[in-house]
Amino acid sequence: MNTATATKIEAILYLKGKPLSVGEIAEYAACDRATVEEGIIELMDSYAHRDSALEVVETTDGYSLQLRSDFQDLVQTMIPVELGLGALRTLAAIALNSPILQSDLIELRGSGVYQHVPELVELGFVRKRRDNESRSYSLQVTPKFHQYFQIEQLPQPFDNDQKEQQLELDLAVGAGE
Repeated sequence: MNTATATKIEAILYLKGKPLSVGEIAEYAACDRATVEEGIIELMDSYAHRDSALEVVETTDGYSLQLRSDFQDLVQTMIPVELGLGALRTLAAIALNSPILQSDLIELRGSGVYQHVPELVELGFVRKRRDNESRSYSLQVTPKFHQYFQIEQLPQPFDNDQKEQQLELDLAVGAGE
């Protein structure tokens, strides 16, 4: 096996950033499948015998150059989470009303909550527990939410009496100007 071919395969896996089949790699490397298979074996062996943060792995979708699982905690802290606008708004609603029943959140935000909540739980921003007094789930933000968004304390929503008092105060201040 030619080390230059293995190095070229390594570059292809790195640049594509996703799993590739042997056929795809062969096409990019302009060589036959047998040469690619030998190159992949050489790469896997090379990564297995060095102290590296990377590894070449076979997945159901093909071969991939990826970060070793030992470094997943580092990924969680260094790479910003990509949240869609809907999920971000759902997270904000949970944070401002924490704890909130999922059924109440659905009334507030709509049925998209069914997709947002599992994503937010998986990312570790929301804790979901069965509520003892209803058939719904109780949702609340986690310490990871506070740490990630660098929020120590959230503003507490006003109850109706506080809203009326604030409105009266605002009107009184505005009238005095």
